[in-house]
Amino acid sequence: MSTKNPFKLTYATMFSPPEELHTRYEAALADVRARLGQEHGMLIAGQDRFAEEKFEDRSPIDTSLVLGLFQKGTRKDVEDALAAARRAFPHWSRMKWQDRVALIRKAADLLDERIFEIGAVLSLEVGKNRMEALADIAEAIELMRYACHQMEKNHGFIVEMGRDPLVGYRATNVSVLRPYGVWVVISPFNFPAALTGGPVGAALVAGNTVVMKPATDTPWTARLLAEAFRDAGFPDGVVNYVTGPGSSVGQALIESPEVDGITFTGSYDVGMQIYRTFAQGVYPRPIILEMGGKNPAIVSRNADLERAALGIVRSAFGLQGQKCSACSRVYIEAPVYDALVERIVTLTNKLTIGDPTRREVFMGPVINRRAYQDFRAYTEELSQAGTFLTGGRVLTEGEYAKGYFCTPTVVADVPVDHRLWKHEMFLPITMVHKVNDLEEAMTLANDVIYGLTAGFYGSKEEAAWFFERIEAGVTYVNRPQGATTGAWPGYQPFGGWKASGATGKNAGGHYYLPLYLREQVQTIIE
Repeated sequence: MSTKNPFKLTYATMFSPPEELHTRYEAALADVRARLGQEHGMLIAGQDRFAEEKFEDRSPIDTSLVLGLFQKGTRKDVEDALAAARRAFPHWSRMKWQDRVALIRKAADLLDERIFEIGAVLSLEVGKNRMEALADIAEAIELMRYACHQMEKNHGFIVEMGRDPLVGYRATNVSVLRPYGVWVVISPFNFPAALTGGPVGAALVAGNTVVMKPATDTPWTARLLAEAFRDAGFPDGVVNYVTGPGSSVGQALIESPEVDGITFTGSYDVGMQIYRTFAQGVYPRPIILEMGGKNPAIVSRNADLERAALGIVRSAFGLQGQKCSACSRVYIEAPVYDALVERIVTLTNKLTIGDPTRREVFMGPVINRRAYQDFRAYTEELSQAGTFLTGGRVLTEGEYAKGYFCTPTVVADVPVDHRLWKHEMFLPITMVHKVNDLEEAMTLANDVIYGLTAGFYGSKEEAAWFFERIEAGVTYVNRPQGATTGAWPGYQPFGGWKASGATGKNAGGHYYLPLYLREQVQTIIE
């Protein structure tokens, strides 16, 4: 981060930031608030593009607050963006990879300079508390830099292979990873910086050109990322930014034969629709999907209960439970069940709810009216199946009247065959269950279609058993900073198994960047 303090902000360290982060965030927030309501165009071929129809970006904190006016793009806008990316591809892909790396690092540096401004926008647009907002854009920067590091570490993915044993000839064989072409990045509302900047950066480092489409709830954050690429001096058409509904703009992107690859982060239902639609092309094309989770924490009778309680509460209710990695299921061995549940409830009741730009607030609003209505529906359903230990209410009075505020909710005594043990709610609701032993807990933990993240609290010997048995791509043991959340580039690569992901390779790790590349073997006989 751009700070004299050597403190490094991540999702694990954000609970004890230096004072400077607060003062700089507050100054940036004041500047951002002073220019709310402006109109923002799409960016196509390096130029602003305005559409006939517009839509308002309103804050979930206070829905009377119009953050900005954005473009409701059309199929023609999509076609133009893809055409611009196609025109830019030959030059961009044939540049020295070192030159691409230099440009991406320059964009990352610009984002670093603007991190507090973008963090303030993230709070207003998504409803993130200030440290989660700053960590989101910090993660985008780190993902971009990590992709550059991987390109350098692997020397541009150019590898000399063995020589054919040909008598009288000299054979040279070289394996080269080369870009696909035009890549589309469709990003979600909950991490509009990290889950836009990360895949865009990887695609660009690899030599692809990009069309990015953010969620309709969060167009401003993605626009600020697009501006950083523009201001870094990327050639026109290498990075394009379009906005509008998924049903029109998004659909036009995934149906287009001009798209050579897609990265999508979002719900399982939408992800599988994209997967099936994209498969209708003339030939197979790469698709990288991250589609959510139903993430368990297992707590042994040998666990440190204070660590477990802290980690579970932070993972269940950070960003109002609107993380694909949120801890939504907790399986606790009987001897420690009562004590741990009591501590979880105590910590949950201490969480502050309100305007997330305020320093003392941990939980802001959920993203939109639909999420708010879903919370009401799920809590009504759970009230008939189990016992609320805390929460289960929406907040509608005073400062909460114009936003979408829900209380953090812990539910017990829900039968294990109830559908909500397996359904991703994406809200501040977690369910706890008493088990007789760890085998029972593991059976329940794995009995879902998802396999994104999972946490465990117990002994070192039990940890080895957990890693061997759990079906998840990101796993944590004895972690108070987050039972199932808090992955960071270069530390905990992030991705899922089963219905949580399409590739089995995790972003921010060793094996992610090659997903944006295809192999060509070059043989010369002399």
